[in-house]
Order: sequence, then C-alpha cells, then structure tokens
Amino acid sequence: MIKDYGRPPRADENRAVVERRLEEISARGGARETQSIEWRGNQVYLDVIQMPVGDLYYNPATHRVRAQRSHDPQRDVLVDDDPWSTDSQEYLGYLLQALPSDPSRIDPAFTELLDSLRDYEQTEPGLITREGILVNGNTRRAALLKLGGPRQPIRVAVLPDSCDWSDIRDVELSLQLRKEHRRDYSYINRLLAIDELVSQGLPLAKIAAIFRTNVAACKQDQWVFSCIKSMIDRSEVEGRRIPLIAFEDHQEKLKELHRRYQKDRATSGDRAELTKESRLAAIMLGFSKTDVRFIEADFQSRYLNDMLPDKLKPELPSSQKVAIPGLGVSVKGSSNAVAKAKELTNTVLKARAVEINSVGVEVSGPTEPINELKDAVSDAIRLAGRQAQLQKRKQAAPDRLNTAKAEIDQCVTELVMSRASRALDEEAFNDAVLSFRRSLRSLAVEAARTVEEQSEGVDWLRRVLGLET
Repeated sequence: MIKDYGRPPRADENRAVVERRLEEISARGGARETQSIEWRGNQVYLDVIQMPVGDLYYNPATHRVRAQRSHDPQRDVLVDDDPWSTDSQEYLGYLLQALPSDPSRIDPAFTELLDSLRDYEQTEPGLITREGILVNGNTRRAALLKLGGPRQPIRVAVLPDSCDWSDIRDVELSLQLRKEHRRDYSYINRLLAIDELVSQGLPLAKIAAIFRTNVAACKQDQWVFSCIKSMIDRSEVEGRRIPLIAFEDHQEKLKELHRRYQKDRATSGDRAELTKESRLAAIMLGFSKTDVRFIEADFQSRYLNDMLPDKLKPELPSSQKVAIPGLGVSVKGSSNAVAKAKELTNTVLKARAVEINSVGVEVSGPTEPINELKDAVSDAIRLAGRQAQLQKRKQAAPDRLNTAKAEIDQCVTELVMSRASRALDEEAFNDAVLSFRRSLRSLAVEAARTVEEQSEGVDWLRRVLGLET
C-alpha cells in the first residue's frame, strides 16, 4: 500500500498560484517551454512555470534519501508522522546534500550542482504537483535555497490535476532512473525502490523495464536486499542495529557474492552457505573485494579457527533442529560447520552494530571484539591468499600447455581448410614448425629438470624430440 502523506500547509495557496500562471501561459499563446514525461503509460507534455523555491516542499516519499533517513531515527519517524513540519523538511534538505554512504559529510556531487547552478543557472526544469510538492528537482531546490534564499525562482513543470501519491511514485522513478540524469540513486535506495514495487505486486518484468535492466538483475537485487535485511536483524544488540546506509559501499562485493552463491549452490547447499557467511563477515569488517575473493567454503575451518582468540570462537547453538510452525514437528537444521559460520557472522554483525552506534556516544555493549576480529580475519585472508597464489603457480604451466593444445587443434582445422582451397603458405608453415620444435625442445629439457617422478608425458616428449632419457 502506497503511503498517503496528505497535503502540505500551503497546498491551497500554491494551487491558486500554479493555476493562475498556467492560465497566463495559455492566454499568452505562442511558443512556450514544456517538459515531456511518461504519465500513466503515455507520453505527455507539461507546461513549465516559475515558482519561488521557498514555497515548494521536498517530497517525503522520495527514494533518493530513503535509506539515509535512518541516519537520525527520531527525525526519520517525524518525517513519516509530520512530513510537512519545518523540522521534517529541514531534515530532508540536509540529507539531499549529504554523501549517501556517510550523511555526516557533504556529497561532492551536491557541491558540483551548486557550482553548475551558480555558473550556468538552471538548465532543466523540476517537476511539481499543483500543491507544490517536488516530484523531481528536490536536490536542485536544496541548492537554490543555498544560493538565493526562499524567493529564488525555480522553473518547474506541473503535473496534471488528478495526480495522486501513486503517480508521484511512478513519475519519480521514471525520471530519476534515466541514464542521462545527473545524480543517480544510491545503491541501497535503488534496492528499496525495487523492494517496494515487488511488495505492491508489480511483475519483475515490469520492474526491470522501469529500472532499464533485466529480470535476472532484479532477482539478484532481491537476493542482495534479502541478505542485507537479514544481517540488520541479526545485528541487533540492546536495540541497536546496523543501519541501511552502512551497506552503500558494498555493492560490487554483494553482487559478486550472489554470483558465487548461485554457482556453489548448484553443487552443495552447505558449501554455498559456508562461503556466503564467511564472506559476509569479511565484507562487514571492511575488507576489499580482492581480499574477499580469497574466502572459500573451507576458510573458517582451514584458516580462521587457528587465528581466533578462544573467547571469539563460535559455539554451536543449543538446538540444531528447526521447528515448522503449525505442524508441531522439527527437522534437522544446518550442518555444524554452517551453524558455526553463522554464529561467527552474528558476532561480527553485533560488534559492527555497537561500533557504528557508539560514535560519539558512551555505550555499555562490547567494543573490543571488532578489532580482534579484524586482525584474525586479516591474518586468515593473508594465509588463504598465499595458498591461492601457490595453487595458481602450480596450475600456471599446465594451463599454458592446455591453451597451446587448443591452438594446435585449431591449426589442424586451418590446415584442412587451406588444403581444400589450396591457400597454404608452405614456406611460412615450415618455418613455424621449426620454431615450434625449438620451443618443444626447451619445454622437454625444463620438464625433465622439474618433474622429479617418472612421467609418461615427459618421457614421451623426450623420445619424440630424440633427447637422451
């Protein structure tokens, strides 16, 4: 159900001004500025007028700062309960200027917008309802207020009189997700928008069309958002949780995790869960994408357990059975290894919740485990990375030979085709074979020096080249 935020205090005054200015444009005739938008499935052209920027209102339903609103939980609740109050509107204005991943800092993109408006003025019109609610142009309003104050004019197109909150949602998504738009939605706000549309029963194919993507990408976004919501729930400590904005910078790591999870799940559900839990823990500890890639299903058992202090080693839950609601029966839960991995991830999530919520505040929860966890995971990743590099070196020579084999197979095909068309350069081919023989001789010599045990392949290679065995 789409929330109805009601009408702002100046709704009647704004409606009178808007309609009067629209009538003036119509009566004047001649060329006039319009903006094209998608409206209820059709393309329509809306007249553009000027309004004092201070008379308009930020859209409390905007997806642009949906996740960032949790930066201040009390003011977040106020936006829902009293969206048109001065405090609510000021909070929305503050968030529109803030960096999505850290609302305590100004977004460089907002600074660029300020400079652009100062140097070139407004190039594209915003979009309002007749009551003065900004559907598009919220960030521009924040910038224009800074530059010229409440009487600064802003050019805006006007939506049809029948516009409701469902239309506001649809039009905002349609406009804000265009590729040419200056400032994209943050990653988490995009996930929130998709989740909202799914919850309202919109088919994934339609959602994919709205977001200029495909169904597979939308399913990936759903999986990632489900993981994020689960991590937030699991992180709760004395009422404190990890906020949504803490996940803004992890887009690529979470997408890569989804791809790996799907690949592992095709062969083993437990393997997929082990890799997922261990990688989630590392992601929440702030490790880079290249570090996270070293984490496999055996990461905890093979590398991490020896690095963890005893007090941080995960313990198995008291019950490994899962009750089925309504049936009065229980079934076997996840394996011991998966249960331990989940417990460790829970420890990381709770420690992060305490760390994030304790900035500038004295709290009673534990604050030390996060550093010990980071050190232990860092050491384990370093060890896993060395092992991965060693394995890569072990496979380097065979991989090169397999690549050469594929090229020779293709060469055979090319010879057959050239014989049919009598197109072979025989002299060049002879030179290439001689060069290949020299390379094979070098390969045979080095293989004999390197491969210590008797090898059928190396013996064959030496015999073919006439080398002594």
